[in-house]
Amino acid sequence: MHFGGIKAIDDVSFEVEKGRIFGIIGPNGAGKTTLFNLISGVYIPSSGVVASGDLVLNRLPPHRIVGTVVGRTFQNIRLFDDQTVRDNVKIALYCKTHYSLVDVLLSNRRLQREEKRIHEEVSATLDFLGLADKAGTKAGALPYGEQRRVEIARALASRPKMLLLDEPAAGMNAGEVDNLNRLIVKIRDTFDVTILLVEHQMRLVMEVCEEILVLNFGKMLALGRPEEIKNDERVREAYLGKAHRHEQA
Repeated sequence: MHFGGIKAIDDVSFEVEKGRIFGIIGPNGAGKTTLFNLISGVYIPSSGVVASGDLVLNRLPPHRIVGTVVGRTFQNIRLFDDQTVRDNVKIALYCKTHYSLVDVLLSNRRLQREEKRIHEEVSATLDFLGLADKAGTKAGALPYGEQRRVEIARALASRPKMLLLDEPAAGMNAGEVDNLNRLIVKIRDTFDVTILLVEHQMRLVMEVCEEILVLNFGKMLALGRPEEIKNDERVREAYLGKAHRHEQA
């Protein structure tokens, strides 16, 4: 992905097995969120292919990608603050509704049947995330940690094959991070979903991810299991610099 002369993502190639929890880490500006934007269709790659199985995602508009493959959260929380928690999550399901404008105008049985299904699916998702008692609360009135969970609920509501979590632990305390760790594993196991996790909270990444990709200045720096990444000198240097490495030596 090139922006003029800037190569935000440059010759990055990797595969993620179905059902894995896959971490993407790197210093600020490494290209992590840009990579998520490519996968979710926000950006069209300057060259190359983004695919899920045989489906080429970069040929589809974002609303089609969300409706078929991907659900995501954002680095900065993007909720509708003046809408209820239920309505925020409900929005995610309208890419999979089976009624038309005519059905809405007539308020017929098809509309009522679909709205009942959506209500039930939203309720199940909120219950799973421990947000059932907050369904009628405006999203903007919730504490930060609960707003993060609402975003995860919205991303999960459309039952994606792939869930992209962009810094979900940002701003959380140690206890909240522990809860998030368990939640991520529970989501994977319950919904049989592949999870891609961008995160600066290294303890979370090392504990929950089965494989990790390290980006630096838009390029792949390393790819491997958590233990391999933890002991990789190139990764330490990217985060801490050469001077620190020599001091440690």
